[in-house]
Amino acid sequence: MTSHLQNLFDHNRAWAAEMVAERPTFFTELLKQQSPRYMWIGCSDSRVPANQITGLAPGEVFVHRNVANVVVPTDLNCLSTIQYAVDVLKVEHLMVVGHYGCGGVQAALNDVRVGLADNWLRHIKDVRDRHAGLIDGLPEHRRADALCELNAIEQVMNVAQTTVVQDAWMRGQMLTLHGWVYGLSDGLLKDLLITAEGTQGLDAIYRAAVDGVTARHFG
Repeated sequence: MTSHLQNLFDHNRAWAAEMVAERPTFFTELLKQQSPRYMWIGCSDSRVPANQITGLAPGEVFVHRNVANVVVPTDLNCLSTIQYAVDVLKVEHLMVVGHYGCGGVQAALNDVRVGLADNWLRHIKDVRDRHAGLIDGLPEHRRADALCELNAIEQVMNVAQTTVVQDAWMRGQMLTLHGWVYGLSDGLLKDLLITAEGTQGLDAIYRAAVDGVTARHFG
């Protein structure tokens, strides 16, 4: 085993010992069925760890991550994770969280070829093209941040339109969707003000969130 990998095992043992020292029942409690209140759909970027950002312990947030936090109806991996979170774990809040400085968003914005992932980033380009009037009217240095925000907003709408979420709302299950963005430069989360508790008024909430992006970047 290389020294770099051995370091991971060493850090793991130190972390486990620290957890037990702080709370002796920590791992025995984790053996119980998880019952998180939150689901986080975020980017695979290694700089955006959901638990640390939110100050939540293992077992408190259910996480799905992919390149540029995209939710599409053909991605059975993502949809299966959402279904388990909603139907089995009964999460109360589902957050789609983008982040500024996202490499996938940057590539989609500027039509940079990265390889096989170009096919995945087509979904971000669809967001870019849908909001071309807004994005093209911004100074170049603000366009990527605006697209990060718009992408998170659009993905919340995609989550809202899944059969899993639609069925949950139809049966009266308490489930709220949120769109946030995370700042690598300051470590802070920003609420994009797209919060949905059902299908009623969803279009108006969406339009208001997009208007918010316009106001932030043109203000």
